[in-house]
Order: sequence, then structure tokens, then C-alpha cells
Amino acid sequence: MAATEPDNATSAADASPAGPAPTHDDAAPVAATDLGGGVWTIPVPIPDNPLGHTLVYVLESERGPVLVDAGWNDPTSLAALTSGLESLGTSISDVHGILATHNHPDHHGLSQAVVDASGAWIAMHEADAAQVEMINTAPRTQWLDHHIATLRAAGAPQDAIDAVVDRRTAPAPLVEKPRQLYATPNRSLVHGELADVKGRDVRVIWTPGHTPGHVCLHLEEGIGTGSARAGRLLSGDHLLPGITPHIGLYAGDATGGESDPLGDFLASLARVAALPVTGVLPAHQHLFDNAAGRVEEIVAFHERRLGSLLTQLQSSPRTLWEIACGMEWNRPWEELGAQNRIVAVSEAASHLRHLLKRGQAAPVNLDDPIRYAAA
Repeated sequence: MAATEPDNATSAADASPAGPAPTHDDAAPVAATDLGGGVWTIPVPIPDNPLGHTLVYVLESERGPVLVDAGWNDPTSLAALTSGLESLGTSISDVHGILATHNHPDHHGLSQAVVDASGAWIAMHEADAAQVEMINTAPRTQWLDHHIATLRAAGAPQDAIDAVVDRRTAPAPLVEKPRQLYATPNRSLVHGELADVKGRDVRVIWTPGHTPGHVCLHLEEGIGTGSARAGRLLSGDHLLPGITPHIGLYAGDATGGESDPLGDFLASLARVAALPVTGVLPAHQHLFDNAAGRVEEIVAFHERRLGSLLTQLQSSPRTLWEIACGMEWNRPWEELGAQNRIVAVSEAASHLRHLLKRGQAAPVNLDDPIRYAAA
């Protein structure tokens, strides 16, 4: 999740095909916290992850409770969501719908269990719905092949490539584990429109960057009409109080692609900063105020990161792998495992691509691997 800590990153690369199988079978009862105005939050555990929990939000509506995200697919997580709903005098079978901020497993993993129990609809931005389809249909070996090709193009040393090749050539039972498929969304969240939450005005704000279809949800609770009304922001992973989300290449994108995830993220932050936000309800950590101030901090963080990368490129041409090795992470590069290095390379690629889009960097050769220098 954190941009400076690949261990915490939640990316489609990590999640293909849909994360690890459930491993927990018990949990202490969890009570929902009343946030006022017909909004509650339930901390749903993410097993074996330093983030600890996904904060699932429950919106009161005229047709029953609507969830904002659902949590990780694990019996412990399901038990927490179930007991949290029961503490409100409702149940998982009463859930009317799910508003998915994005497709990652700590947000969308439990959606199918909720649908199975309740028949609820699932709404998601079309860009992330397309990624759900890709994750559900692509064989795991295809994802591993993609990672191998990406590392080779980045100029990774053979031992780093071998670590992924070893997974690619593992015996069939290890390579093709039983698939956990993501629930398929059946409604779309469209930027600028109101989500279908009867009796509430929940405005969809498209905030790509962490994923191509990430959305925030603005609860328009103030006096007046239209999108100028003030209210709380359900920010998903887009705006978090103490960390920044992983911003890597979008799932299925190549190192030479045209998308600009970091540029998307910075533009999305500006969009959120312009909203009349009275408080932020994030998917991780804790609630906070001053959305615009937090946006400034995150933008400054990424500008420092871009400046550091540019300094690397001014000293000598570098491959993407060398760029990633030279970036600062919360742990030394040597301590990052194979999967975390893939995530780190993806984040380095998104920052490099943004410098290319700005015209501040350029490739200096066309052979393999490509090296880049300051323009």
C-alpha cells in the first residue's frame, strides 16, 4: 500500500489471480463504529499484512445497508464483517449493494461472499471492472510470464529473473492452484454521477492512479443542491492519512506503454482537493480532516521522489532495474524478496514514465535493455 514499502503494496500484480487461499477460521466479534448520519465503519482484518485492516463502511439506505468495499477473502475477515453488521441489528443477508472503490483483494475479495448471502449488486468503475475480467480469465502462468518479460526489459540480473522462472516452472499443483475468482460487477460507477444509494446523495469521483478505475465517494450532506454540497469523502486507497498508495504500472501494461499512472494520480489528487470535504473516511489507518492539506503532502512526496530519480539520470544513463535499486524504500533493496522487487520495479516504472511524459527524461538507446538519461 505504501509507496515507499513494497511489502505493503496492493497491486493487481500481487493479486493475480486473486490472492492467497483463506487460512484463518476464527475471529473475535467485531462491533461497528457509528460515525453519524447513517454511516458506520467495520474494521475487517487483512491476515498477515502490516496494514492490519480494511475499513469497510456501511451506508444506511432506504433499501437496506450498502457497503463501501467488502474486505479480504478469508474466514476471519468474513466473520468480522458478519459480526460488525450484526452489531448494527442487521446481517450480511440484508446487504443491498456494494460500492467497490477498486478491484484489489483487500477491498473486493469478500464481495462474492456477500453476494452469495444476500444477492446484493456490485458497482465498480468500468476500468477496474475490465481488470477484474482480465484477472479472472488470465492463467497464473500468463502473469508470471508477464513479470519475467518485464524484468528482462528492465535489465534485471539473471538471479532476479530466475526467482520468477522457478515459480513459472514449478510442478503443476504449485503453479495452477485452485482459482479464487473475483466477483463480477454488474453496475457501473460513473464519474460525476450519483451512485444508486436510495435516500442518499453519494457522488462518484473518478480518481485513477492506484488503479485505472479507482473511485472516491463524496457524501453530499450539506445544505444546497448539486455537487457543490459539502460532505465527507470515502477515499478508498486514494487518500490515506499516513501512507501513500502504491502507484505502479496498471495491470497488463508494458514498460513501453502509453498510460501515465502517476500523472493520473496527481491529477486525481487535485480533483479531490477541490471538493468541499468535511472529513475523510479512508480504507486504512484512521479518519482524518483537512483533505487538501494531505493532498499537498502527498504531491510533495512524489515530487521529491521524481527529483531523486532525475538526479540519478543526470549522473549516468540507467536501466529501469538500476533506477529501482537506487530509489529509497522503507527497507534496503537487498532485503526485498522477489515479489516485492517486482512491485518496486513497477513503481519505479510509473515514476520514470511520468518524467518521460514531462520531457525531463528520454531513452538513450533502443536495444535491450533500454537505458534512460535526463533530457
